[in-house]
Amino acid sequence: MNFENLLYSVDQGIATITVNRPDKLNALSQATVRELEQAFLAAKADPAVRVVVMAGAGPKAFIAGADITELAKLSPVEALAFSRFGQRVMLTIEQLGKPVIAKIQGFALGGGMELAMSCHLRIASEQAKLGQPEINLGIIPGFGGTQRLLRLAGRSAALELCLLGHSISAERAYQLGAVTRVVPADQLDAEVDKIARQLASSARYAVDGVLSSVLMGGECAIEQGLDYESQAFALCCATDDKQEGTRAFIEKRKASFS
Repeated sequence: MNFENLLYSVDQGIATITVNRPDKLNALSQATVRELEQAFLAAKADPAVRVVVMAGAGPKAFIAGADITELAKLSPVEALAFSRFGQRVMLTIEQLGKPVIAKIQGFALGGGMELAMSCHLRIASEQAKLGQPEINLGIIPGFGGTQRLLRLAGRSAALELCLLGHSISAERAYQLGAVTRVVPADQLDAEVDKIARQLASSARYAVDGVLSSVLMGGECAIEQGLDYESQAFALCCATDDKQEGTRAFIEKRKASFS
């Protein structure tokens, strides 16, 4: 697929979507957000894609935030529309039905942190910096930052980061639960690739069942979440992959899921 602001590729079941604006620290312009929606919808529709890796071009930034030159010109009505559109794209990523891994190097600030939090796994370089600095511009996060940070790291961390507007280290983000794993910078590519390949070879319905059960169950009463989990469990038991997985365990060999 050809994009102006993104790179998109698929290899062995892994789609890699890269924001390719290194001269702007991969800032999220409105055009870039539109292309992100198109790219993720394409990955969702492609049966060959099992996993998506979300990345930023260059060593300095995953995504350093919104494009401030565009942001400065938004009227309140335009800002409302842009916020709702960005939130829709983040929900598209979160509800993709396929695992999405954020590969975080350098800065993940503002919209960049919001995008990372919409991904299911966040693997960060130990040199990464994350934060929600919007208050320093006289605004608040608009792509879901207050809500996902609250759910991932708790009320105290959400208030701290959104009210004070400072960036934190990858290690601190890991301690708060906003980052899944922190690795040395020179091991980031290999770690993300290893995880992506593992997920790409996993049983498809089991992966989808985990994603949907955690995401849906986390937003409802535990009784409803447990019922959803039971139904997803039963669905997995109707698949060939369940037969292959249990047979492989009994036969002491590696499962080959179809």
